[in-house]
Amino acid sequence: MRMRKFLSCAASLSLVFLLGCTATGEAPASDIAAAQNASNVEATSKENVLILFFDDMRFDSFSYRGGPVPTPNIDALAAQSTRFDMAVTTTGLCSPSRAALFTGRWGHRTGLDDNVELWHSRLTELDPNEGGIIKRAADSGYFVGYVGKWHLGANGPQIRGAEFVESFAADANAAVRPYTPYGGLKRTKDYKAGKRQANGDKLDYYQTLPGTYESSYTYDKVKNAKVMFEKAANDDRPFFGVVSFSQPHPPYRIPEPYASMFDPAELAVPSNHLADRIHKPLAQEYPFWPWHDVDHLSDNDWREARAHYYGAIAMIDQAVGDIIDSAKEQGIWDDLHVVFLGDQGSMLGEHRLYDKMAYAYDELMRIPLLVRDPDIAPRIVTRHVSLMDIPATLSDWMALPPDGPEDGTTLEPLMVKGDSAISDDEDSALYAYEWYNGAWFGLRAIRTPDYKYVFNPGDSRDELYDLKADPGEVNNLIRDPKLAATREGLRVKLLEKIKRVDDPAAARLEKDIKRNPGAK
Repeated sequence: MRMRKFLSCAASLSLVFLLGCTATGEAPASDIAAAQNASNVEATSKENVLILFFDDMRFDSFSYRGGPVPTPNIDALAAQSTRFDMAVTTTGLCSPSRAALFTGRWGHRTGLDDNVELWHSRLTELDPNEGGIIKRAADSGYFVGYVGKWHLGANGPQIRGAEFVESFAADANAAVRPYTPYGGLKRTKDYKAGKRQANGDKLDYYQTLPGTYESSYTYDKVKNAKVMFEKAANDDRPFFGVVSFSQPHPPYRIPEPYASMFDPAELAVPSNHLADRIHKPLAQEYPFWPWHDVDHLSDNDWREARAHYYGAIAMIDQAVGDIIDSAKEQGIWDDLHVVFLGDQGSMLGEHRLYDKMAYAYDELMRIPLLVRDPDIAPRIVTRHVSLMDIPATLSDWMALPPDGPEDGTTLEPLMVKGDSAISDDEDSALYAYEWYNGAWFGLRAIRTPDYKYVFNPGDSRDELYDLKADPGEVNNLIRDPKLAATREGLRVKLLEKIKRVDDPAAARLEKDIKRNPGAK
């Protein structure tokens, strides 16, 4: 962890040596200029970086966003960071969004466009040739550590050069057969028959776990992160680390006191809570997993699930505070660059949906994103940015050589200049959902400050939402003749975006636009 200072001193000593040579007429001025440039570049080119990564974390629960959960530790990190309040994931699904983060490329480039090793998925891993940020960092002289969930195939961080790895057992062994939810099917049948688990829990949705925070899987990540920090602090190389939590992925299973922290009866619910799905794509009517069959859930059950989710966020806040304290104890916090994000959100009863599937609702599509650069003043950015922009930013911070196309754009200009770094015309985000556990959808969506358009090529029904008038996305306005010009403008804008990243879906959308030109 002493590498930044070591590089700076080494570059300064080289410059002093050359200046001394010049005094005796032994070094030309061009060499001095080169040494000065090297000094400036080397002193800042190998930043120490930590990613705090969370599974199915929504954007709207934290107290710094006005949410219902007191999150003092995350709030403190937000106060030191650039807050990207309109960040969007690439895909509302674990494996594809994680592949995008670690490679910087969309799934049509990497082949990773579905979950891996799960029921009906055709995929088992991210191609090992897709080394991504981890391999690029290791090859560039970084000490690389990885703690927690990977979900991109067996031993992924290890084969890419991570030296310290503490991950799920499932991430260390290739699955002979995919996980198949027979237990979930039986439990769903039991729920419909009126049965529950101990304490009245429905453990496919919410459960109060025995034990405490200190005996939880969440705290295991905290302990392993501390060991990783100790190793980094005693290593002369720059540090790149990831702490990847499985929380707050459903089902929401947490110990006390978090399980009882929120009274279900007193929770405020959003306007689209249990809203009827009218004129929506047909896929939203089908349970792709047993727990997607939610007809047995009462309003109180939905509230219990929400209360447990909020409790999970409170427990995560404790973990974030403990991790930051550990980094400070090891003396690595002051110059540490930090990225805090979720891979995607999750549904808590909005539109009568639970968990995730191939749709583009904000509750799934938007993510929390905090980026701490100790050399840049904190600010709030409200322009749209993508999870895909994070690897481009890491490449800049860590001075990593490219290993293929880079589909994102560095966030540094927005961090320095704020919203003015992106024009109004450019303020939009792309979202894709090619597969969901073996089922093809081919969905592409574009979100702007005012509207969202969703192209559903596997369905006869697209979606258009007025985000100002209907932030809950209840009313699909795709057939509204008054918005025909808006719809077609968004379709053209979406086509431009997917063409820009060489997405094969562009051909399908372009053909659809020509056949259904709409308003001119």
